[in-house]
Amino acid sequence: MLRRAFAVWPAALWAQNAPRPRAREIGLKPGVLPPGRWNAITDVAGVRVGHTTLIEGDHIRTGVTAIVPHGGNLFQEKVAGAVFVGNAFGKLAGSAQVEELGTIETPVVLTNTLSVGAAVEAVVAWTLARPGNESVRSVNALVGETNDGGLNDIRGLHVKRDHVWRAIDGAREDAVEEGSVGAGTGTVCYGWKGGIGTSSRVVRGGWTVGVLVQTNFGGVLTMGGKIVGKAGGGADGSCMIVVATDAPCDARDLKRLAARALFGLARTGSSYSNGSGDFAIAFSVSPELRYRFGETEARARRILPPDAMSPLFQAALEATEEAVYNSLLRAVTVQSKFGVARAIPLDLVPR
Repeated sequence: MLRRAFAVWPAALWAQNAPRPRAREIGLKPGVLPPGRWNAITDVAGVRVGHTTLIEGDHIRTGVTAIVPHGGNLFQEKVAGAVFVGNAFGKLAGSAQVEELGTIETPVVLTNTLSVGAAVEAVVAWTLARPGNESVRSVNALVGETNDGGLNDIRGLHVKRDHVWRAIDGAREDAVEEGSVGAGTGTVCYGWKGGIGTSSRVVRGGWTVGVLVQTNFGGVLTMGGKIVGKAGGGADGSCMIVVATDAPCDARDLKRLAARALFGLARTGSSYSNGSGDFAIAFSVSPELRYRFGETEARARRILPPDAMSPLFQAALEATEEAVYNSLLRAVTVQSKFGVARAIPLDLVPR
């Protein structure tokens, strides 16, 4: 059973929305590689996802989504990580240190544009409060965003510390709720209601690649290789992509993996417009690639060589494409005093 970490929902707003299918449930199966058990980023062992959904009155339509790489102390046991920037019209707090050191030391948090500061403060406070971090004096919170101001009272700064904590602490390792939830509550994609989507692929050798997207961008929507959108389908916006793998990849190859995920947006028709902030974050949960805080001695590590990366690249492309479809298909119509974003009609989707 899926659950939200927190929500304030006017029942009348949602009563007309029947449960909506994922891409595979209607025969849309991008690529050739098989998905994992949940067909989600949580198919990568130890990865958890949590949402806080804020829907209140006729003006608040926003939230928080947290991706937690493993269940231990992230600051003390940092994961290998990288960031790839497609178009830097956006705010990805913490990316400079990830680029420099090749590690991620906090949950990855997604929210709206003007709540990045609040989310950073919340992630820092959450990290400082972890047992074992009593002497920590520097925390590099990794927080991304898209702008949900078309449906949400973004200037009201409604995301607070507790909302971020609820998303992190409520994160789960099983099926991920998608569509108009968490950081995707107020987003719009290709002119339709966007949101959170996820997918995964398993490659030869047993490695898993999982992708989660926060879709809020435009272009000419293409599904299964067929154009189903039209020019001007929400040209500006942004997309945040989070890629997880259990393959022992170092920061260099994780950046290459993140790039493939961003390239995967093109399969869905993205125009990567001037005003679209397109970012991908990738990390490996491999214990061999983790950096232990204060570690200074050399140690042996098993690292996947560059020539072994191609299957993972294919997996990232396919999972990103399907994650975008799931973000659209699972989203329900959202209305506020600022406007309405309708769920994509299922009869438009090629089978």
